[in-house]
Amino acid sequence: MRLAIVTAYPPSKVTLTEYGYHLVKHFRLQKEVSEIILITDKTEGEKELSFEEEGCKISVQECWNFNDYTNILKINRAISKTKPDAVLFNLQFLKFGDKKIPAALGLMLPLLCRLKGIPTISLLHNILEQVDLANAGITANKWLQRVYNFIGSTLTKSVLASDVIAVTISKYKTILEEKYRSRNVALIPHGAFETPPEPSYRLADGPKQILAFGKFGTYKKVEIVIEAVELIRERTNENIEIVIAGTDSANAPGYLASVKAKYAHVKQLRFTGYVAEEDVPVIFEESAVVVFPYTSTTGSSGVLHQAGSYGKAVALPDLGDLSILVKEEGYKGEFFEPDCPASLAVALQNILKYDSYRIHLGMTNYKAACSLPMSAITQMYMDYFKAIQLAKSIGWKLDIVEEDIEQKV
Repeated sequence: MRLAIVTAYPPSKVTLTEYGYHLVKHFRLQKEVSEIILITDKTEGEKELSFEEEGCKISVQECWNFNDYTNILKINRAISKTKPDAVLFNLQFLKFGDKKIPAALGLMLPLLCRLKGIPTISLLHNILEQVDLANAGITANKWLQRVYNFIGSTLTKSVLASDVIAVTISKYKTILEEKYRSRNVALIPHGAFETPPEPSYRLADGPKQILAFGKFGTYKKVEIVIEAVELIRERTNENIEIVIAGTDSANAPGYLASVKAKYAHVKQLRFTGYVAEEDVPVIFEESAVVVFPYTSTTGSSGVLHQAGSYGKAVALPDLGDLSILVKEEGYKGEFFEPDCPASLAVALQNILKYDSYRIHLGMTNYKAACSLPMSAITQMYMDYFKAIQLAKSIGWKLDIVEEDIEQKV
């Protein structure tokens, strides 16, 4: 199978870049895949395609840009030119731009592929029904929110034109099936990017690192982390370093620079900037706790799965998709009230005070991550692609009854 994957890809700064990297990394090891056609955004640096294990051929089509109104034409042209046997879209609602028209046009691509007769799966990381538009930095205007929701429903129908639409959280599947009466929605978990050997769970000498990782400024804000650690410092002798790893959200340019200036007086506060893929393991391995300073959620958390892969304790708000993931996938952490430094300080102290508790959380999260490796996730996608091909060959319309997929294949 020659598989096209439409995604942002490192060193891109566009959303879902890291997930795109790991999709490619693991699809290339699937025995049924003879070539991956990577249809990706243009970047100044070369694409990160050096992998330890040998896999199938990868050809790159750099043809689109964030907020480009012609992305739909360029990507459609690349698909027509390369003639893949199947297409996988790695999507969320602001994948192709944070301006309404390019974002909307990009989401019509799955419909075009379906019309071409190409087996198409769209992985949708969030659905607009579950996005807090104000917190996500899209709009706080109530009238505009209604407009966005109407447009979002229309675009969701376009994405649902895929042969299969995959979501990572069960609640999304329920909403799409009930609201849109769709029968082609598959629940495919997010998966853990890496499953390295089980760590020792011991910390290196020196300060205990509190890590926040991601793109910040909208619903992810790091002030709460800094202020919580300052509260801990006032009442304990804990030696703590705060590590803010990542960049500004596309909707909040300049945010981290302003935080750095505001908290210039705070000791042991480090901003790493963009973290290259090869440096991600070091960032996580050196941390004592990974904290999630979120005020809302917009989909399954790649950072939670990464923290689990490296056996890390986590502190997180008990809200939205994070709460669902913890319950459904077996992760465990200390919960705190969103936007409340005092609550986060208590959660962090509970983890830092007792090494045995920190290690217990890390072991639990490592086991949860290992239960869903990306190799298993990409195999699920291959099973669906084979089911789509079989259904098309005998004239069936593919309705998703997940227990029956193996029988159809």
